[in-house]
Amino acid sequence: MDTTYTGDVTPGGAPDVRELPHLRITKLAVDPQMSNNCYLLTCRSTGESVLVDAADDAAALLRLCDAALEGVVTTHQHWDHHRGLAEVVAATGATTYAGAPDADAISEQTGIAVDVRLQHGDRIVVGDQSLEVLAIAGHTPGSVALLYADPDGHAHLFTGDSLFPGGVGNTFGDEQAFATLVHEVETKVFDRLPDDTWFYPGHGNDGRLGDERPHLAEWRERGW
Repeated sequence: MDTTYTGDVTPGGAPDVRELPHLRITKLAVDPQMSNNCYLLTCRSTGESVLVDAADDAAALLRLCDAALEGVVTTHQHWDHHRGLAEVVAATGATTYAGAPDADAISEQTGIAVDVRLQHGDRIVVGDQSLEVLAIAGHTPGSVALLYADPDGHAHLFTGDSLFPGGVGNTFGDEQAFATLVHEVETKVFDRLPDDTWFYPGHGNDGRLGDERPHLAEWRERGW
């Protein structure tokens, strides 16, 4: 495995690339104000790829992609995660994916139809590899995370805005949404995946589940 990857990227800066045995992960930050992370996942044997969140700066995203871009997954309906979607889809013809409860809102905001409405347990094929869909409600009703179970290494989880180093995503003062999000993250992520799982959020630096696991009770108590 490539040991040079840090995941530390800044808007306007170069992408960071992680070379796994079968999958290449390219992380790019866009928009100085929101600093969204976009991830291009490429099958190393076929060259086919899927983009996670066409958040902004479609021109920069298209420079990462090529004719083998098969799909764009929007992790949730918030405006800052799909500003580049229409332009990327127009240029590539990529299939669009989103969690079913968020799909209509994404289409209304972008003018782009969601081709595949994702449910928990669905799989998205990336060349010879695949991503498992984890539906994680709370930050939005239809937020999804994507799990790549590396057959020759540890798991990799793309969490959108549902999980960050230091806590779960913002629920904007909604106590019920927060309780839902913490429960979903605990049962679908921490109860299932091991400590060496590396996760990639929608903003900021990456994390490891083992570093966050001891703080679950603290997050629940503080309410954010």
